[in-house]
Amino acid sequence: MKIIMLGAPGAGKGTQAKKIASKYGIPHISTGDIFRANIKAGTELGKKAKSYMDQGLLVPDELTCDLVVDRISQPDAANGYVLDGFPRTIPQAECLTDALKNLGGQVDYAIDVDVPDENIVNRMSGRRACLKCGATYHIVFAAPKSEGICDVCGEKLVLRDDDRPETVLNRLKVYHDQTQPLIDYYSKAGVLKTVDGTRSLDEVFSEIVGILGE
Repeated sequence: MKIIMLGAPGAGKGTQAKKIASKYGIPHISTGDIFRANIKAGTELGKKAKSYMDQGLLVPDELTCDLVVDRISQPDAANGYVLDGFPRTIPQAECLTDALKNLGGQVDYAIDVDVPDENIVNRMSGRRACLKCGATYHIVFAAPKSEGICDVCGEKLVLRDDDRPETVLNRLKVYHDQTQPLIDYYSKAGVLKTVDGTRSLDEVFSEIVGILGE
């Protein structure tokens, strides 16, 4: 089962991807993990990716696609995988489609975790993080025992710059400009499934399992 997760930043697609991977015994593959693994291993692809990242540049579509195709060709992905964070653009999607065709396969499901922008801004601006130990909280959904204080190490919690409303709105604009067209792309391919991401994690996962099968 080859699955792609779609959805805006903060929609919860990463969490659902991990739950899918665990239930179906397939790897959860994120581009961030692939970049880190290749850079750590010192592979040729990793060195190329690092040269862009060190300059603060986005890794080009073609190189990102090469890294992903290399990863999904590994033995542990023989029975399928969940791709999280890729593809992000139409050129990446086309590159993946062509690569899978060459491998004799195709994407089975593109699952769009749909959450309105307003909900995402509220969700993300409610996040709080401990910069000392890395623990994360949410002032509504997963509040610390003492307001503004980390349960784990007692340090003060902060609102990260990434989670500030103005930053979130900017990320959402980039998402709608670049990634939203993928919804049309996979809809035309007949593999798009949309789930209502405004509900609880378990309810969203239950709907996804209903789509994928037990």
